[in-house]
Amino acid sequence: MESNRLGDITAFVAAVKTGSFTAGANAIGLTRSAVGKSIGRLEAQLGVRLLNRTTRQLSLTDDGRIVFERCRQILDDLDDMEAAIATRRGTPSGTLKLTAPISFGQRHVLPIVDEYLKQWPDLRANIWFTDRFVDLIEEGFDVAIRVGEPQDDSQIMTRTIASQQFITCASPEYLERRGIPEGPQDLAEHDTIVFLSAGRPRPWHFETPAGQYLHEAPGRLNIDSSEAMRQSALAGFGLVNLPTYILGADVQEGSLVEVMKAYRQKPDPIRVTYPTKRHLSPRTRGFIDLLVERWEQGVPWEPLAESSK
Repeated sequence: MESNRLGDITAFVAAVKTGSFTAGANAIGLTRSAVGKSIGRLEAQLGVRLLNRTTRQLSLTDDGRIVFERCRQILDDLDDMEAAIATRRGTPSGTLKLTAPISFGQRHVLPIVDEYLKQWPDLRANIWFTDRFVDLIEEGFDVAIRVGEPQDDSQIMTRTIASQQFITCASPEYLERRGIPEGPQDLAEHDTIVFLSAGRPRPWHFETPAGQYLHEAPGRLNIDSSEAMRQSALAGFGLVNLPTYILGADVQEGSLVEVMKAYRQKPDPIRVTYPTKRHLSPRTRGFIDLLVERWEQGVPWEPLAESSK
């Protein structure tokens, strides 16, 4: 194998997985031009056209699909070999690729990553904070933190390590001015701050004696940032429905008051997920162990013991 062949394979796989030269270049730390040259060299060496290129997207040719599967397997085998050797060495090294939801990740995952990197000077981390669903296998992640029930996937291991509890809150000033809603049916008479997901308001879920109740109306204020929603609630604009890992400290301090506690929806599991492999690398295993250890000592999003109805 020529000295640059592995780099060309890596560039080709990255471009196909991400859907463009630019995104592929960002994923592996190269320039768009370097990725284009690598793929050109690979096509010349193999004597086939691998990609159909348009201004908007890339698509694999018939030969390209065959080559892509073989190249991806080559890189997976190299990862397995690296993991097997690292396991014998027992020291976390290389680059930990991690993804987590935006607010939750920034608040509660990033501090643990910082701690982990301080423990192991030879380790690096690439983190993607996003609320979109990430395919761990296709996009090459070591670990993902996810909220909600797991999907059936034999290629993914999952472990529930905490729970997410949504609560409905407002500032004391707002409740004094507008009154306290007794149940979900009262929300129509109140100002609400609603999360925008893909341009649509996210419904509020409640458990009632008659079953699940969905409040699906747009808010008076609709925002695509949970942190901005929290700030608006603290400023007294209206009611907000967010997890305790965002609002819990504010409720405990009294700057927000929980309402309709009797109608809380059931908690959602928070899970750590990672690809199923014969050899779990020390960097992945060590991070998962630290995550579990830190959250077992007391997590900031546990359901609040005392809260106003």
